[in-house]
Amino acid sequence: MSLQTLSEWLRCPICFLPLEPGGTLVLLCANGHAYDANKRGFVSLAGASRRLIGDSAEMLDARDTFLAAGWYQSLRDNLGDLVAREEPARLLDIGCGTGYYLRGVLERLPDTRALAMDLSPVAVARTVAGQGQVDGLVADVWSPIPVRDAAVDVILNVFAPRNPSEFHRMLRSGGLLAVVVPQETHLQELRAAGLALGVQANKSAQLAATLDAHFVLETRQATTRILSLDPGQVSSLVGMGPSAHHTDAATLAGEPDAERPVTVAVELLGFRRRD
Repeated sequence: MSLQTLSEWLRCPICFLPLEPGGTLVLLCANGHAYDANKRGFVSLAGASRRLIGDSAEMLDARDTFLAAGWYQSLRDNLGDLVAREEPARLLDIGCGTGYYLRGVLERLPDTRALAMDLSPVAVARTVAGQGQVDGLVADVWSPIPVRDAAVDVILNVFAPRNPSEFHRMLRSGGLLAVVVPQETHLQELRAAGLALGVQANKSAQLAATLDAHFVLETRQATTRILSLDPGQVSSLVGMGPSAHHTDAATLAGEPDAERPVTVAVELLGFRRRD
């Protein structure tokens, strides 16, 4: 990351003019709105209009632990295959988390520049750490996103919220939106035990309908696996996602000591931008 490469992605969140380097670790627009970047390789343009909570350090620790064991490696590989075929020059990861999926994609694309975006500053800091080809942005997906028009070839959106009109604006003509969503049976054993949140029925169909005004569904790949997880792995799996906000440590501590089957059922969908 450099202040120059970071600025090339961004527009002012107030007046929407392009941001440019304006001094040491300062981004500036032509109207004089200024924003402080930091030495860790990212800038926060989230504002303070909404009281949203990004992933905590504890949630990200749990995610690092679980994903490092390779349980979602096949999903990471499938995502990498899909994106690599596009040969993108510029890639935006919306809801980057720990950067696990983004790193997997960039391993195949050493010349691609990426912008990692998340509401959690801790998440963005982890994703950009040691990644010279990755810039970072803290921003709210539900607000106008401070990324320039048509600045992106591919958007990644893995288990993260979506803003269809903003995704369409940021993608170039013919760009790809790669989305990962859970299927209805995802983590069904944990939901039956009261440890995980429910999944919307027919989620991928609802997603396609929601995106239809801006995107055409082009590819769809569903995968289902049954994992055998010990209590520590179950704790990491529950603790790394939104269920962590609703399940306390005492509940997890009371779970059986034996390994348990857990269904992982996800869909990877490729959407092409409508022109």
